[in-house]
Formats: sequence, structure tokens, C-alpha cells
Amino acid sequence: MNQKNRVYNFSAGPSMLPLEVLESAAANLTNYCGCGMSVMEMSHRSKEFASIIQEAEQDLRDLMHIPDNYKVLFLQGGGSLQFSMIPMNLFRNSKKADFIITGAWAKKAAKEAAKYGEVNVLASSEEDVYTYIPEVDPANFTKDADYFYITYNNTIYGTRYTKLPETGDVPLVADLSSMILSEDLDITKFGLVFAGAQKNVGPAGVTIVIVREDLIGFAEKNVPTMLDYKIQAENNSLYNTPPCFAIYMAGLTFKWVKAQGGVAALQKINEDKAAMLYDAIDNSKMFSCPVAKKDRSLMNVVFVTGNPDLDKKFIAEAKEAGLVNLGGHRTVGGMRASIYNAMPVDGVKALIKFMEEFEKNNL
Repeated sequence: MNQKNRVYNFSAGPSMLPLEVLESAAANLTNYCGCGMSVMEMSHRSKEFASIIQEAEQDLRDLMHIPDNYKVLFLQGGGSLQFSMIPMNLFRNSKKADFIITGAWAKKAAKEAAKYGEVNVLASSEEDVYTYIPEVDPANFTKDADYFYITYNNTIYGTRYTKLPETGDVPLVADLSSMILSEDLDITKFGLVFAGAQKNVGPAGVTIVIVREDLIGFAEKNVPTMLDYKIQAENNSLYNTPPCFAIYMAGLTFKWVKAQGGVAALQKINEDKAAMLYDAIDNSKMFSCPVAKKDRSLMNVVFVTGNPDLDKKFIAEAKEAGLVNLGGHRTVGGMRASIYNAMPVDGVKALIKFMEEFEKNNL
């Protein structure tokens, strides 16, 4: 199989996976490494699956330089369940949390946290359709907050943090769903990070949580057992049957990232891809990007023509040309090209070429 048999899939998630990962999974689909069964059929208590999940965790630790005092959990429920699990586990003293609202997902996380404690919204860019990351004065931070919450990359609106808030002793919590493994991060700057796999890691079904050990063990007694990080950590993500195949696919992706040279090598490629596409948009007479330049995402590039009918025409004709899932989120319209790790440079070049031809034919 090669890219000629496949479209360039710009979906924001579930999104494209590396072709090598898919081919490896396909080759072992019915008989994993000679054991006579598929990963989808094996017991999560078996030696074979123990090896899969342990290797996946170690590879992720290697890639993200995760220290020993952080637990790596493979959970279910998507990023949205973490909106509840985080306050259930981290509200332990003041039951206060600071939030910066940079998009729909941060807003939903704040709404969930408010069910369990006090949410202080320090800043929001909602009135400008989340086209920038707000600057926040540290003097306004809640000094006794149990945590400080951000969404690192905003999938819908095409923004990202380039400078983290300095929260001192207050644990910084970040949703990394649409940027994990796309750029180097110092994990020690965070108390907890999480990511739904279905954008940059693997198929939907598994959610990665990386949490500092000293933040575990404070869930109240009425918190459901499955939603207690301590229970999940003590059982190495195996308290109940985990999403076995999704973890296996994530593990294959981690090995693929290592084979590309690691996160830093992919970051350079991602920066080049994004720069190429943003340059094409900025130099166009038809297309524009509404996002503040300093806050533009490396993963999700949003752009518009200014004419909704022309946007629809572009999306339809792009699909015919093998460039699919370029429609913007239903709440904002326009176009969005998600150029995650698995999107090759050739895919971005093909999109730019199509944009140039479309502009020439429709101006």
C-alpha cells in the first residue's frame, strides 16, 4: 500500500495515522506476533498484553522525558471525562481552580469543574471568537487554587500556547489532546496533562493521563472507583478491561515517533509544514487566517475566503481532488486543515497547490 491508494485526510479527529502503523497492525491483525490470536481477542491479563501496555508506557516516557514521580495512565471516557475526573481528584484544599478560556473545550472543562468547586475564569477570548490566547497578569492568579487549567492547543479555533503561565506552587493542568508528541514539552512544568488519542496518537478509545504522584490519593469517598486516579495508578490502568486495541495502536505510534527521530525531529517538520501553509494563506488574495500570528497552532490551521458559499465550493472540490475533511468546525465554518504528525509534507504541498489553482479559477 502507498499514499496513491489513499486520500490526504485533514480531519481534526479521529484523524489520519502513519501508514507504517496501519500496515504493521494489519500484518498482525489476525495473529499477533505468532500467538495465534488478534490483540482484540487476547486477555488484558495475558503476558502478551502486559508486554504491549508496558512497552507503550515506557516508549511514551522516553519520548516525553516523563520523570519517575509521574504516573502514566491509559484510561477511557475521552478528554471530556477528564473535565470531571480532574476536579474530583485535584480539589482537595481550597476547592478553587483558575481557568483561561481559549475555546469550547476549556469552557466545557470549566463548566464541569464548577460542579465540584469554585472556578475562577481569569481571562477569555470568547468575544473575539477565540482568535487569540489572552495575556493574564500573574497578580490575578488565585494563590490558594488547587490547580490552574489551560487547553494547550485549540483544535476548533487554531490557536496554541507559546508561553505557559507561571503558576508557582499551584499545579498547572493542561489538555494536550490535539498537540501531544508534536512539540517538546517540559513535563515537570505540569502537575497533570491529558490527551485523547484520536488526533496525534491512535484511534479513539484511549485517553492518556500523566499525573504527578503527589496529586494522587485525595479523591473523596463518594467519587466512583473508576474515576479515582489512585485506583487506576495502583492497578497500572488495568482495574477493569482497558481499551486494549487502542492502547496497542498507540504503542505502535510511539515506536513510529521514535523511528522518526523523536518529538524534537517531528516538531521541526511540524513547524515547517505550518509555516508553509500559513505563508500560502497570508500571501493569498482569496484566503485569510483570522488567528493572531503569535498564537497560531502548528496542528490546526483555520482559514476562510470570506464567502460561505465559496468556502463550501472549496471544500467540495478539494474532496474531489483527494483532500478530505477540510470543513471547519460546525460552530465557526470556513476551512480547517489539521496537519498532525502523520500528515506528510507532500500532503501540505498538495493542499497549497490546490488552493492556488482554486484561487486562480474563482477570483
